[in-house]
Amino acid sequence: MSVTGIILAAVIVGGTGLFIGVFLGVAGKKFAVEVDEREEAILGVLPGNNCGGCGYAGCSGLAAAIVKGEAEVGGCPVGGAPVAAKVGEIMGVAAGEQVHEVAFVKCGGDCEKAKQEYEYHGLSDCTMVNMMQDGGPKACSYGCLGDGSCVQACPFDAIHIVNGVAVVDKEACKACGKCVDACPKHLIELIPYKQKTFVQCNSNEKGKALMDVCQVGCIGCRLCEKNCEAGAITVTNFLAHIDADKCTECGVCVEKCPRKIITLR
Repeated sequence: MSVTGIILAAVIVGGTGLFIGVFLGVAGKKFAVEVDEREEAILGVLPGNNCGGCGYAGCSGLAAAIVKGEAEVGGCPVGGAPVAAKVGEIMGVAAGEQVHEVAFVKCGGDCEKAKQEYEYHGLSDCTMVNMMQDGGPKACSYGCLGDGSCVQACPFDAIHIVNGVAVVDKEACKACGKCVDACPKHLIELIPYKQKTFVQCNSNEKGKALMDVCQVGCIGCRLCEKNCEAGAITVTNFLAHIDADKCTECGVCVEKCPRKIITLR
């Protein structure tokens, strides 16, 4: 190839590159999507876990929703009050009171206390096990299956299977709600971190029927309800419920419960 040909080829390639560069630069400015500075600032103070506990597709989705007014400044359950306060400053609004929550598993029927109807051999997934005969091998159809779907769903390693029942590490839990959604038995709920008295049961079976399958399940005897001076306990469908706002943590319900399913921690 002659020198002239080489120079011509270089000019063509260089000219084409220059044209494309200029075109992309102009197009980038013309079609650029402006991002609100507040959105970037909020994204900078969010934890960055992208767990989805806020209900949006990651932290960027929540930041955009807050700026648009579609989400509260305290919408990040992982960041809690400290992050809510920072986001509130960026948005120029008060964050308000943020309740620190943690996940709680409403089942105390571990391998020693709850009966098994049969042995299950298959995929270790609670949703799959729940589709089996009688909703799984555990005789109590309301109890924890112990196959760890909640464990797999938790992005913070805050829940583990201990002796056949899911147990939450409240110090590691960020209340993202992933475990709540993953449980096919609807056994897990978010409760105030400060709450110390719990009913570790979710069964609505009548007394005798429950006693036949579990040594510790709530039988709805109402002794806790009758002896609670604060009126913090109500029994509905054979199951005791504690109102954390009314509970004084006196421990009377723990003492009176014949099944020892109410605990004070």
